[in-house]
Formats: sequence, structure tokens, C-alpha cells
Amino acid sequence: MNVICFDLEGPLSPQDNAYEVTSLITNGDAIFEALSRYDDVLALAGRENYEPGDTLALIVPFLLTHGIRERDITEVSSQALIVSGAKDLIARLKDSGWDVHIISTSYEQHAHQIGAALGVDRDHISCTRLDLEGLREQLTEEGVACIRDIEEDIFSIDDEKELFQRLDDFYLKELKDTGFGDLFAQVQVVGGKRKVVALERIAASHGVTPGEVIAVGDSITDFAMLGLVRDSGGVAIVFNGNEYAVPYANVALAGTDIGLVREFADAHARGDDAVELARALAQEYRDDPRVDYLVGADSEKIEAVVAAHKRFRKLVRGEAAKLG
Repeated sequence: MNVICFDLEGPLSPQDNAYEVTSLITNGDAIFEALSRYDDVLALAGRENYEPGDTLALIVPFLLTHGIRERDITEVSSQALIVSGAKDLIARLKDSGWDVHIISTSYEQHAHQIGAALGVDRDHISCTRLDLEGLREQLTEEGVACIRDIEEDIFSIDDEKELFQRLDDFYLKELKDTGFGDLFAQVQVVGGKRKVVALERIAASHGVTPGEVIAVGDSITDFAMLGLVRDSGGVAIVFNGNEYAVPYANVALAGTDIGLVREFADAHARGDDAVELARALAQEYRDDPRVDYLVGADSEKIEAVVAAHKRFRKLVRGEAAKLG
């Protein structure tokens, strides 16, 4: 059976659910953006046991102290759009015998709802489990005060290096000392290497290698997954990607509609070289959609592709496009 794995936020739905949920809090958008920058720094520095996308763990203390419930996540999710062409693409892939999976950093409350709208069953969705109510029970008055203090510091410390050191102290020591426990052990976000683990598990369950899988992603949480598939000889498609994801793909697709992914899937199913197809289609598709062949791409070409994708990323994802 042919296997394809999609990231959810970006390729399939434009909403950044965690960003929108955090924005329910007063100044929550600013909190999320600061933590997202902190996340990028930690991920790119290769901090042990930290993966891109762990922003979804970082924001949890603030969701708890501001009374955000799981039903709020579901409600925000219910307003999410679907990327043009995504529902039809998945239906056609399934009709053609493809096994379609979603590998997403998204909280389960969002991923399962969008998956249902797209016709992808829960057992085909790898995502972040979040038990807000259980975590809320662990929060003491001391913990609430600790979180309130760091929230004030996020808005009062102007020097980003100083702020990030303050955040280190909060997450690695202060919050634990309140008895809350290890946040990162309790909220295991499916991003970075954890997406790789999920893809390898999915591939193994079908008796195929990562090099026989198609992967579709767009951001810093996807680059390890895309790189694994590309380096294993598979088809790694970046859709409206950012500077973190584009260099790790061998096929780049930009546009307002994701339907063209089917061309690569059909080629792969026929036994043709789907990556080489990108070389041919690059001559035909130069606007919307735009196709680029990235094998052997130099830094100048990568920069040009990122610039082109940035325009469509903003067009399709709106404010979420600025997040890593």
C-alpha cells in the first residue's frame, strides 16, 4: 500500500490552533509570539530533549492560569478553514488506495476535529495529547503565583537574551519546584524528531521504508521528517514552506490550492520518479501553483523559493504565517 503523511497546520488547515487559543487570553498573542521565538532558539540550538513545536507545551501554564478549557480548544478549532483542494485530494488519494496519515504538533482536540472534516480517522492521526483538566489539578497557589510572575516578566524584560534566560529558569526549575512536575514530560508535543518517530512507525506498520513514503510539511516542526524522507530516497514535499522547512525537501509546491500533490502521488504509485516530475512541472507551473525541483539546489535557489513561498504562506495562513 502507498503511504502519505501530511502535517496538518499549513498543508491541510491554515489555522494555528494553539496561537488562536492563546489569543483568547488578554495579550495572549504576544505571549505566544515570545514563546514561539524562544522555541525556535531552543530547537535550533539542539537542546537535549527539546523539539521544534514544544511551544505547545510552553503555553500550557498560561492556559491553565487563565481558565482555558479543552472545550475552548475545540470551539476555536470548529472555526478553522480547510486549505483549498485538501479535502478532495485526500478523498481521491484514499479512493486510489493510498493510506493517508496526519502527523501534527496540534493538540488532539484540534487534530481529531480537522481530521474528521477531511475524512482521516483518529487512528491515522499522530498528534499531541493534552489533558488540561488533569494538569489543572496539579496547580497549587504557589504555581499560579509563579506563572503570574513569569507572565509579567515576558512583558517587562526588553532584552530577548535576558528574557530567554528567565524563561529557562521558569521552565527548568521554578515551575517544577512548585510541585507541578516536569511540564515537558507531561505534554509530549509531536514535533521534530517525534514526527520522525511517528513516520517511521507508520512506515514499519506497512512494511515499507521512509524512502517509500511521501511526506508533506511546511515549517520548523517538519524539517526532520522531510529530511528523513528525502535522504532515504522518498518524496519530501514542502507546501508554502518557511526558511526552516524548504531546505529539507526535494519538491517545493507553493500556491493557494494543495491539489497538485496528487500529481506526485500518482507518479509514485505508477513507479515513476515523482521527484523528477517536479523538474518537468517546474517549467509549467511558475505562479499559482508554483513547482520547484530542489535536488542539488544552491543557497541562491533556496532563498528564491523561500521568498516565493512566503507570499503564498501569508496569503493562505494569514497571521499564523509569521510563526516558525
